[in-house]
Amino acid sequence: MTMTAHSTAMIAPAQRAGHWNTVIAETYFPLQLTFRDASTFEGQLERREIGPVSVSRLQTEAMQYERRPRHISGASDEEYLITIPRRSPVEFRQLGRDVRCDPGGFLLERGDEPYKFSYGATNDLCVLKVSKPVLCEKLRHPDRFCAKVFDGSTGVGGLFTMFAQQIYSQAPADGKSAQVLGRQLIELLALSLDAQCDADDGVRSSVRAAHLARAEEMIRANLSNPSLSPDLVADACGISKRYLHELFSGANSTVSQYMREQRLIAARDMLEMPNAAPMAEIAYRFGFSDQAQFSRLFKAMFGQTPSGYRARQGGGFGAIA
Repeated sequence: MTMTAHSTAMIAPAQRAGHWNTVIAETYFPLQLTFRDASTFEGQLERREIGPVSVSRLQTEAMQYERRPRHISGASDEEYLITIPRRSPVEFRQLGRDVRCDPGGFLLERGDEPYKFSYGATNDLCVLKVSKPVLCEKLRHPDRFCAKVFDGSTGVGGLFTMFAQQIYSQAPADGKSAQVLGRQLIELLALSLDAQCDADDGVRSSVRAAHLARAEEMIRANLSNPSLSPDLVADACGISKRYLHELFSGANSTVSQYMREQRLIAARDMLEMPNAAPMAEIAYRFGFSDQAQFSRLFKAMFGQTPSGYRARQGGGFGAIA
């Protein structure tokens, strides 16, 4: 097992920012870095691959890292970072939550959602990177643990953080042992998260509900927009399309289904208006490709055709049946 090491010591001041951006992207994933002073910045990073887990030690001056939507749009892998601050506190924001993690704690960061991570003083971090499929083998729905601070000083959490730091400095050279130890590290992580997870599930549920309500409001405000799509909604709400689909899945629906239903409801409401527009105009206004499709979907939802519904309401002139 090899170790990869990087340092700014031999890098010219004018090249340090660009060099460190590349180092961070290769070790974790692309991020927007903000330096207090890029020309005098100093940092060291060492990484070991321990079976299914990448474990690194990151030592830098005060820094800010941002995972932005443009970094996520082309990403194919779903990965998590688990950060253990060893010297000074870190501030983290993701999914509408702001947390502070002091030395003695650790937190989970979701790589396919925008986030902001920073520390205002020199720090020494132990950082694990693990893929979602690997983590899901030991942990059900790992997303529910993101943007929370966990105790890494006592109990199973203490065992996890101690093992993570020891395994980095004392990792075996042979691949077979590394695979076993890597899996044990993930198992300890899963045990420590499960042991501490339930305290603020209600808060997380409220955050998800707020995201869902905002997405629904955006959809209802854009029913006549021909460009309305899951991508547009996700961008407007500042979340990833994957998370958007998860929100609606948790509400026993899909984004496309909700859009279609809301458009049909809006069309139904328009059919109730006196002197309503012709049927074809209503259909096209709310994104239906033709009257036949509109009529079929309307009947499936409301039990009668649009023309039959309007006739029962007694409204509209110039209707096209």
